Amino acid sequence: MTEVLPAPTPVLPPLRIGRHTIDSPVVLAPMAGITNRAFRRLCRQYGDRGLAAGGASGATSLYVSEMITSRALVERTPISMQLIEHDPDESPRSIQLYGVDPATVGKAVRMLVTEDRADHIDLNFGCPVPKVTRKGGGAALPWKTELFRGIVSAAVREATPYDVPVTVKMRKGIDPDHLTFLEAGRIAEGEGAAAVALHGRTAAQAYSGHADWSAIAQLKQTVTSIPVLGNGDIWSAEDALAMVRETGCDGVVVGRGCLGRPWLFTDLAAAFAGSDERVLPSLGEVCETLRRHTVYLAEFHQSEQKACRDIRKHIAWYLKGFPAGSQVRSSLATVESLASLDDLIASLDLSQPWPGDAAEGQRGRAGSERHVVLPDGWLDSQRLDGAAAEAVAQAELSVSGG
Repeated sequence: MTEVLPAPTPVLPPLRIGRHTIDSPVVLAPMAGITNRAFRRLCRQYGDRGLAAGGASGATSLYVSEMITSRALVERTPISMQLIEHDPDESPRSIQLYGVDPATVGKAVRMLVTEDRADHIDLNFGCPVPKVTRKGGGAALPWKTELFRGIVSAAVREATPYDVPVTVKMRKGIDPDHLTFLEAGRIAEGEGAAAVALHGRTAAQAYSGHADWSAIAQLKQTVTSIPVLGNGDIWSAEDALAMVRETGCDGVVVGRGCLGRPWLFTDLAAAFAGSDERVLPSLGEVCETLRRHTVYLAEFHQSEQKACRDIRKHIAWYLKGFPAGSQVRSSLATVESLASLDDLIASLDLSQPWPGDAAEGQRGRAGSERHVVLPDGWLDSQRLDGAAAEAVAQAELSVSGG
């Protein structure tokens, strides 16, 4: 007689974002130049496997597009229209918007919901990049509390009649002396956001140092009526489980940990379903994923050459820890076609097993702590006036594509 084993016990209940039920409480973080339709497809495929390993079925994680500029979307620039594309079977269709003006953000949301282009909209208040913060955007914006309130309110007002939830992603603040996350969390909750996500770093930290998970715990204690998601330093499924234990958050947002490692979503889905199954691919399996990623990029860009240029930045992440050799790595980083990619992959010892610790841990550049570039007088007051108001007005006149 075959023994019937008990089903694994889920670590967390399904994540509820407005009308959407996400079986695995995991969100793919928006990453510029990374989380396009091709990469999201790859991550979805691996997430589905993990959910099956845990004995569940249905919607897996939430996979968010890279950040799209609201004004560029309203003006329907070609790159913005490309970036909001989704696969026919992609559900929920999730888009992240960036903007500094409530009216423009509202128009962008109205376009997305009235034209049935999105099922979930995330608002970016976490970007630490100087070209964004110097205009008062991203992680700089919540300092201006009424401007922040106005943007969240405008987005929710436009999305609510179409039952499209709006969420907020943010950082702790600008620097240790200008923390904004608790007040921003209360405002977002009060204005009708469906969830808030916190990256446990300030803009000044960028990606350096360690994420402050205690801030996520503080936010969870402050925001009580909607889900609170944690982000920062999740390099493995075990890290995600540890974050949930330490902070009490309702789910996790994963960014750099999945670079060159989309099978992390298999691990995460399995882990949250209560399974200890993990993916340890051989070099051959890694290269198969790398090639499939390139094929998906060729479809997305409608160009094999553009796809090969795009995949170059992923090469080092995919090969992390494997002794592939500097010459092969260098050649892969200049690959021009699928045929040349196949030739280079064929030159590797594809039987190499997963290298263990050498392939684990941090991915992407951490950098160092820095001074945050802000508009003149930005920190003088939390009101939007004077030079700060002029900087925001000028930012809305700048169309940067996606």
